[in-house]
Amino acid sequence: MSCLSVQNVYHAFFTRQEAALILANISLDIEEGEFVSFLGPSGCGKTTLLSILSGLLKPIEGVVLLEGTQIEDTAAGIGYMLQQDYLFPWKTIEDNILIGLKTMGLYTEQTHKKSLYLLAQVGLKGVEKHYPRQLSGGMRQRASLVRTLTTDPKILLLDEPFSALDYHTKMKLEELVYVLLKQYKKTSVLVTHDIEEAIAMSDRIVLLHAKPGRIANIITVPKEIRTLSPFQARAHPEFTKLFQVVWKEFEKLELQES
Repeated sequence: MSCLSVQNVYHAFFTRQEAALILANISLDIEEGEFVSFLGPSGCGKTTLLSILSGLLKPIEGVVLLEGTQIEDTAAGIGYMLQQDYLFPWKTIEDNILIGLKTMGLYTEQTHKKSLYLLAQVGLKGVEKHYPRQLSGGMRQRASLVRTLTTDPKILLLDEPFSALDYHTKMKLEELVYVLLKQYKKTSVLVTHDIEEAIAMSDRIVLLHAKPGRIANIITVPKEIRTLSPFQARAHPEFTKLFQVVWKEFEKLELQES
């Protein structure tokens, strides 16, 4: 049984004047511990699809199953990391990372200790009593990652979490996220516009058509690349070859929509 199963998902947005079909016939199985990226031109519904996977949106047709149970009934098993960190500015970093545990009734002395251990793992030991305004953008995103992982979600959804960062910080955070997700064997779904990022972090890349969003192609990243960390993967000779393949596929999709 797949960890996450998307079955014939359709979604549309409605106004008084018209109905716009955003997603059409999306079907995909994601295995436990797998890292899958959604990549496609603007308007292909990537973020809408992620919202459906999280249970925030209900599709007009089709279902999403997490370990065989419909997602609307198991949203507690989903972790969602966004482009912005959305830390509460009036709370300390320690209080921020404990919010999920307290909201879901999972707070104990043991989970508190685990949260502080995770904070140290991401290089933020000693900032527990700091406020978000005292940290850099990259540090805040690391705190956001800890907050997401403290509740031990079955699957992690990443909506362009590195796009607002400078290149050096982005690379360091990619590496950190990759190591942590492998260590804790998390199933992950990433939405990104960055082809390099998709290749460096993923086991599979799902390319989407736009208007409406639908699966155009699924590219499996070769084992010799996907077993490497993002930084190491970019230096592998096969990386450039795969980049060219994905780039050409991406260009085809954009031309079809122009």
